[in-house]
This record gives sequence, structure tokens and C-alpha cells, in this order.
Amino acid sequence: MAAGSEPSSGSFPVSGVAIAVVSSFINGSTFVLQKKGILRSRDRGVSYLTDVFWWSGTLSMIVGQIGNFLAYNAAPAVVVTPLGALGVLFGAVLGSRVLQERLDRLGQLGCVLCCCGSVLLIIHAPEAQGVTTRLQLEARLSDPVVVAYFLLLVLLLLVLVLRVAPAHGSSNMLVYVSICSLLGGFTVPSSKGLGLVAPDVFGSGPVASGALPLFLCLLATLAASVLVQFFFITRALQSFSSHAFEAVYYAAFTCSVLAASALLFKEWTALTAGAGAALLAGLSTACVGVALLRVSQEASVTQRKTKSE
Repeated sequence: MAAGSEPSSGSFPVSGVAIAVVSSFINGSTFVLQKKGILRSRDRGVSYLTDVFWWSGTLSMIVGQIGNFLAYNAAPAVVVTPLGALGVLFGAVLGSRVLQERLDRLGQLGCVLCCCGSVLLIIHAPEAQGVTTRLQLEARLSDPVVVAYFLLLVLLLLVLVLRVAPAHGSSNMLVYVSICSLLGGFTVPSSKGLGLVAPDVFGSGPVASGALPLFLCLLATLAASVLVQFFFITRALQSFSSHAFEAVYYAAFTCSVLAASALLFKEWTALTAGAGAALLAGLSTACVGVALLRVSQEASVTQRKTKSE
């Protein structure tokens, strides 16, 4: 399926799901490899920029982001995003072997609940979206509710980046998670938007009026959000467990993307009441899993401090 095209109503987006599964496994290795590089460079007293493991994780992130871009333009975000749970599981298993990070039974239960919630989201997700052309996207971007929502995201991000992160980021993982997750509300819509606008910019006919400025704006938004996410993910991995961060980040990122996609692309308009309830149940299950992972991490940190004392 070509990038920028959407599955027809009533047909499950097989290609988008397949790409998303592969990307999830690649993304699952990203945090572990980068964390390994950071620890190795710290032991040697050099910058992590000189470590091959960190660069391997960075390359995995780039490949995973390319895969995500293709997947988001081949299927609705509410189908693709929950599949990130596979990356959480893969990252947790890989982290326990490569980094010797202990994943206790409470953390394991949290991973299982995250995946169960994702399965519910996938089963009951809509198979098509309401915005499929550049003109429809422009109309949605001019909607006052959409504009207000994204302005609110920008305001929250400025407060977190400029005020909260310098003071509490290194001691509270949720600060970095919040920043990276809110940026997902720009990353995914920008990726999908580029797929909708690209045919009008690079097609065989003349460039449609307003298509090129919109394309460049979406591209700049995507690049900026990805770079800022990359910076704060690296900061988080310097202070926190990779599997705990990845799991919490996944659930928060999913909620942020689903909210932005629902508002901008109308991906929830075809849902029945039963499917909507099932989606909420899936999100709730994933949130419970995140809470358990957070409790597990706090218990592990407390135990290590007690032993060191």
C-alpha cells in the first residue's frame, strides 16, 4: 500500500500492522542499546557519543521512526500506536539480558497488562479515518478546537522543558515521560499529515496552492519534535531503568497520540458505543500496567539505596 493512502472502510490494514510490528521490535531495542552505551562510556570515563552500542541504539531509533512513518500512513494511528506494546516486551526481555536489569513479578504483571490493553485497542480500533486528503487536513487544522488543543500542548511543553525538567527531571522519571509523550501529539499527526500532503507536492501535476508551505511546516514540526524527544530520552536513560522508562513512555505516548489523532483525523467517528467502551477498557488496563511498573521501579530503587547504605 502506498504511503499516504488509507485502507478502505471495512478492510483491516494488514500492511500497516505488519510494518508497525516490525518497527515495534526495532524500537524496543533502542532504549536498551542506548542505555548499554551510556553505562559503558560512564565506566570508561568517556562520552557516550564514542560508544558503538549508543550509536547502534540511535540507528535503531532512526530505522524505527522510518517504519513508524510508513505504518502511520498505511493505517489509522489508533491501530498502529498500541502495537508499541510489543516493543515494551522485547525491550524488557532484552534489558534483563543485556543490562542485567531485574524485572520482578510485579513488573512482569505490568507488562502483561500493558499488552492486554493493547490487544483490546487493536481489536476494537476503527479501520478507517475521517481525514484522507490535504484539503480535509487543512480544514481540520483551521478548526478552533484543534488550534486550542495544540496551543495547550505547546504551553505545557514549555513549562515542562524550561521549568520542571531542570529542577525535577533527574529525580522523577514522569517529567521526561511527559515531555516525550506530549511531543507524540505532534510527531504522529505530522507524519500522517506529510503522507496526505506529499502527493500534492511531488505528484506529476502542478503543485497545489498552499501544499508546499503546509508540507514544509509539517516537516519542520516532525523534525523538531523528534529531535527534542531524542534529547530527553537520552537524558532519561542516564538516570532511570530502560525497561521501566520504555513501558511508562509507551502507555503515556499512546494516550497522547490517540487523543491528537481523534481530534485531528477523526479516527473515532466510526466507533460504536460498545467498541468505544472496549477502547476505554483497553486504555485503563494499560494504565494499570503502567502503575504496576512504576511501583516495581520505585521498590527496586529503594532496595538498592538500602543495600548501599
